[in-house]
Amino acid sequence: MTVKSNVNVAAQQDCLVIGSGIAGLYTALKAANYCNVMVLTKDTLSACATSLAQGGIAAAVAGDDSPERHLKDTISAGAGMCNPQAVKLLVSDGPKRVSELAKMGVPFDKDIDGRLLLAQEGAHSRRRILRAGGDATGRAIQETLIQQVMDNPNVICMERVFATELLIHNGVCYGVLAIQEDEKEPKAFLSKNTILATGGLGQIYKVTTNPSVATGDGIAMACRAGVKVEGMEYIQFHPTVLVHRDISGFLLTEAIRGEGGLLVNHIGERFMPNYHFLGELAPRDVVARAITMEMRRHNINNVYLDVTHLSEGFLKKRFPTIYHMLMRLDINMAEQSIPIAPAAHYFMGGIKTALNGETNFPGLYAAGEVANTGVHGANRLASNSLLEGLVFGGRVADAVRRRLKDKINIPYINLCWPVSVQEACSRDVKNQEIRKRLQKTMQDKVGVIRKGTSLNRAEKEVNRLVSKLPKHSKTREDWETLNMLTVAYGVITAALHRRQSSGSHCRVDEELGNKQVIAN
Repeated sequence: MTVKSNVNVAAQQDCLVIGSGIAGLYTALKAANYCNVMVLTKDTLSACATSLAQGGIAAAVAGDDSPERHLKDTISAGAGMCNPQAVKLLVSDGPKRVSELAKMGVPFDKDIDGRLLLAQEGAHSRRRILRAGGDATGRAIQETLIQQVMDNPNVICMERVFATELLIHNGVCYGVLAIQEDEKEPKAFLSKNTILATGGLGQIYKVTTNPSVATGDGIAMACRAGVKVEGMEYIQFHPTVLVHRDISGFLLTEAIRGEGGLLVNHIGERFMPNYHFLGELAPRDVVARAITMEMRRHNINNVYLDVTHLSEGFLKKRFPTIYHMLMRLDINMAEQSIPIAPAAHYFMGGIKTALNGETNFPGLYAAGEVANTGVHGANRLASNSLLEGLVFGGRVADAVRRRLKDKINIPYINLCWPVSVQEACSRDVKNQEIRKRLQKTMQDKVGVIRKGTSLNRAEKEVNRLVSKLPKHSKTREDWETLNMLTVAYGVITAALHRRQSSGSHCRVDEELGNKQVIAN
């Protein structure tokens, strides 16, 4: 590797957080009780998946509920692949963490008597989903956390700073290399503790509910540095995403089905009871496969979500974001069935962590969607994602506090360009062309239902696209494209390796009946 000796050190902190969603900002706030914290985000603080979360945050706070029930539902939805110890931490700590959000000012919806309004979602045995603004929970949480970090004197936030590489020295992480907007040369952001909270990778698919920033950056950085990752095959496809020529990836929260929404095919027939005894409230992976099979059976591009039996007043109040968006698209959900199909939504694999967020490199932690804590298994239970960011973000902050008791000296580090970029051939295809080809490949060949032959073709196509990468990745777009190819390759190879179906990963290398496929 050629030493890049002219890289400047931009900052040196006790704690460095990469990412500004719920996991990143909550970790930063908790760690700020013990040390100075810097938050880097490649776009604005609000540009993240948390802001888009409609359904809410799950926690056992009702009188007829308990952490034990929440644990049972989580493990059941996870298709037997959850880490029970991690799930126990999630459900036990959840109510306390949610209470902290309320104290910070998150305006959770309440009835006229001041009691929390709790929603029902698929695979939950109780109403336990706290919400804010009807279907704007994520935005309410994000806005509150942003205000909290902006008001905290121990937290520095830097927007439009894109972390590209982890700085590893003798097996210990000491920060990241990053590029700032309008600057081509990287700078070093050194830290005794580095937390990756960069979110998911939905943008590797043509249709996704994820924001444009979800290009798998943290996972790709980890892979290049030799950090352990696992569960890369587990991509959750949200069953009910709007199909419309003027908009892509607009999610229709699972809470709509929790309030009585029905799934029907093109001739108005309800079909979910044919696939699962819970009908529309089956786990997400089951519903996504059922919809996919129904579309294949009838050779149609979408099915429909029907709430026309519910009053317009109720729908407008309960789901204001969705109601007004659909009205702008000339769809009155009180009068018309809504065309929907599954779309890439949530990444359940990621950087392997201990229960305190530690990775296999001291000084490096991961939290939120980028991490694989073991709580989601092969299929995430609805509305557990925001909760995971809180619970395990808090545990990361506790680990940082303990580690700061030890004297940690940041050594001189040779700052280098990564070999993977140095050895790539010269540019002959634009980034956008590479992305579009990758997204189409993933959409067509690595979707809800997978075959070995299609996965092999996808692997060859990604290898071909890698050969088209630019020689030197210097811009944010260059790095994002590299990262998307890196994580897509990881998803494909993991899916090829796991021949047995499990949760969101469904392999059909032999002809199976519809019900057999759905039951996997």
